[in-house]
Amino acid sequence: MDIPATMKAMVLTGHGGLEKYEWHDDWPVPEAGPADVLVKVHACGLNNTDVNTRSGWYSKAVSEATTGGAYTEVGENDPTWGGAPIAFPRIQGADAVGTVVAAGNEADQTLIGKRIMVDGWQRDWSNPENKDKALYFGSEMDGGFAEYTRVDHRGVEVIKSNLSDAELATFQCSYTTAEGMLTRANVGAEDTVLVPGASGGVGGALVQLAKLRGARVIAMASEAKHADVMKLGPDRVLPRAPEDLREALGGEKVTVVADVVGGSYWPRLIDILERGGRYTCSGAIAGPIVEFDLRTFYLHDLTFTGSTVVPPGTLRKVADHIERGDIKPVLAAAYPLNELREAQQAFIDKKHTGNIVVIS
Repeated sequence: MDIPATMKAMVLTGHGGLEKYEWHDDWPVPEAGPADVLVKVHACGLNNTDVNTRSGWYSKAVSEATTGGAYTEVGENDPTWGGAPIAFPRIQGADAVGTVVAAGNEADQTLIGKRIMVDGWQRDWSNPENKDKALYFGSEMDGGFAEYTRVDHRGVEVIKSNLSDAELATFQCSYTTAEGMLTRANVGAEDTVLVPGASGGVGGALVQLAKLRGARVIAMASEAKHADVMKLGPDRVLPRAPEDLREALGGEKVTVVADVVGGSYWPRLIDILERGGRYTCSGAIAGPIVEFDLRTFYLHDLTFTGSTVVPPGTLRKVADHIERGDIKPVLAAAYPLNELREAQQAFIDKKHTGNIVVIS
């Protein structure tokens, strides 16, 4: 196909509020390098990392919950999710789904014309296991909030599915994050996993993927979302933040807490873990600074794992689940790309269950 010289794109111009997004209908189409493919983006999902990067929440100067507002304390050298300062202007968007339309002379030419999902973690392919050299798509490099994007040909996965582009754009970030957490915590069929924030993208992914591992799953969500959360297949659903969590559990023993919420409720999550239990974390939307009693940690022989950079091949595992129908999308809403600001505000308001996407 003929590749245009310019494209429509939503461009982030700096840390701050939603006004930092600028709409362009004449942004240069990226050129594929020797090992790159050029992708015509059809849909791209929204994630907390978009909000956190835009607002500057990853800065160590920020200690409050994710609100989507601007933080005046943020400096130009503050890190992003991938650990390096972000450069502006930047096109965000980690969950790109599209069609490969061109390939560099060192790239796999058979990808041209294929429907693909872009892997969020883009590797140094001379050392793909090196976490320090991994870059996040839409953060340290331009992403999918545009009509076209470029990416290394080894950083995409061909997908064969009857799901729509918008539905497919709900998976990559949430499900690879969840799979990474469950892998770090070594979750298996003998476990009971407690999932706070189960109505969100990662929370819903944790529910589905933990069930696929044979675990018993107890979800936590606001009561207005319980019916939606139950459709994901947990064994039980509890209120979002019971005053007495142990009583709400009714004597059930929890071996794993898989958490992306954090905040002031955090100590109660740790207190109910069984001796030898595991806590795994990949987010802190309710606040990153928590009260931590070391006695609970060591007297109960607990193991804590953080999870950000997932192992190579994680997206392929997720894509295989999609193709087999093991997991189902939870698409809350789809917006046109030029309404990204409105879409992100809806995402921040958290009245939805699942994921919100934009369509190019």
